[in-house]
Amino acid sequence: MRGINKVTGTLGMDDQALHIQQSMYQYSRAIYRSIKDLIDPYASQADQIEYRRAVLEACEQTMERLARDPQYFAKPERSLFQDIRRYFPITAQAQVAWTVTEGVTAAVAFIEDQIEAGAFDGGVPRCHATTRKGKPCQRTPLPERDYCPSHQHLERSKVAA
Repeated sequence: MRGINKVTGTLGMDDQALHIQQSMYQYSRAIYRSIKDLIDPYASQADQIEYRRAVLEACEQTMERLARDPQYFAKPERSLFQDIRRYFPITAQAQVAWTVTEGVTAAVAFIEDQIEAGAFDGGVPRCHATTRKGKPCQRTPLPERDYCPSHQHLERSKVAA
């Protein structure tokens, strides 16, 4: 592990990956802790333990996939809920769906922040603008700016305080 670069004050790539991994672990555990007590209370003790393991594994797999493949994982909250809904009674499924949606939405927001910061492109930040076709601009922004040379006109002028 490299730690924080003393000159630039930024995290190294190994540290960024570790930070993302730890954060995604925390999101999966938060979802699991919120819903584990809602697992079918009428199942046998052995089944409840098995169901808890399956729910935890599904939460972890969803977060791992989201961290590994964020651009190509459409509707991760729906996918997770579909994977775990059979372990909960019908009376608890609305609460489980809400919890999963909130937890995954927070994780997606975190991943989007990391993408904007350049953590997923080898540490290279991307322009914040969108093209005419509605896709994100893939160019590298100007130093200490949010936009590339083509979109620098979108940068808000710094108002002197």
